[in-house]
Amino acid sequence: MAVGYWREVLSDGLAVPRDRPLDELTAELTGMLGSPDPEQRDGIAYPALSTWVERGVYDDLLPGLGDGMATGLRVGLGETGTDTVFRRSWSVLVLAAVLARDTQHRLLTGDQVLRWGDEIATWFLRERDLRGWVPGHGWAHALAHGADAIGAVAGSPHLQAPELTVLLDVLADRLVTTEQLLTSGEPDRMAQATLTLLRRDLVPLKVLEPWIARLAAHAHPFGSPDAGDPYLRSGNCQAYLRALHLQLVLAPHPPHTRADLLLVVVQALRATNASYLR
Repeated sequence: MAVGYWREVLSDGLAVPRDRPLDELTAELTGMLGSPDPEQRDGIAYPALSTWVERGVYDDLLPGLGDGMATGLRVGLGETGTDTVFRRSWSVLVLAAVLARDTQHRLLTGDQVLRWGDEIATWFLRERDLRGWVPGHGWAHALAHGADAIGAVAGSPHLQAPELTVLLDVLADRLVTTEQLLTSGEPDRMAQATLTLLRRDLVPLKVLEPWIARLAAHAHPFGSPDAGDPYLRSGNCQAYLRALHLQLVLAPHPPHTRADLLLVVVQALRATNASYLR
C-alpha cells in the first residue's frame, strides 16, 4: 500500500482500519519495520504496531506477533553497514511492547516469555551493527533498543532472581566485549534497563557487588600502552557506571538496595577515576 494510506491511518489517531484484515495490515507493517526510510519505519510501522499492542488489539494474538518479531532478530544477523539492521533493531522494540503488555495483563505463558528473553539476549550479544544515527536513514540504534527489550524482559513477573542474574551478565558481557565506543546513549539505556531489573528487589547485594567489580575492572582507563587506546577500551564500562550512578541517585522509585549499591558504584567510580579526584 502507498505511504499515503498509512498517513491517513496516523491522522485518524491510529484506529485500526476496517477495510483490510488485521493479519494483512500486520504483515505490511512488519515489512515496513525493516525499511531504510525512517518515515515508513519509525514514523508509521513502529507507532502503529506498538500502539495497537498497547490498546489490546493483539491481545488474542500476542504469541504469534511476538514470534514474528523474534524472527526479525535473525534477519541478516552478523552483517554490518547494511539495511538489515533496521528490521532487527525495530523488531526488538515491538517485542518489548509485547512483553510490557503481558506484564500488565498476564496474557502469555512463562515459557513464551522466557523463550523470547533468551532470543533477545542471544541477539543482543551477537549483534555487530552498532550504528546509532545513520545519515539519510535515521536511527538504527540496535543496542539501545535491545537494552529497552532487556528491561521489558526484566520487568516480567515470569522472571525470578536466577533469570534476572543472567540478564545482568548479558548486559555486562555486551559492555566488556564491545570494541566500538558507544556514543548514542546506549550505556544510558542499559543503565535504565538495569534499574528496571533492580526495582524487582530480587537480586541480592552479594550478587551485585561482584558484578559491579567486573565492570569496574574494565572501566579503568590506565594500563599498558601496548593494549591500545585506553579510553576506547574502558569507555563503555565507564559510561555505563556513570549512568547507573546518575539513575540510582535521581530516578524515581529506587530499588531497596539503592543505598548499599550506591556505595559500591561510587567505590568503583572512585577507583577508576582516581587521577581526577586528587
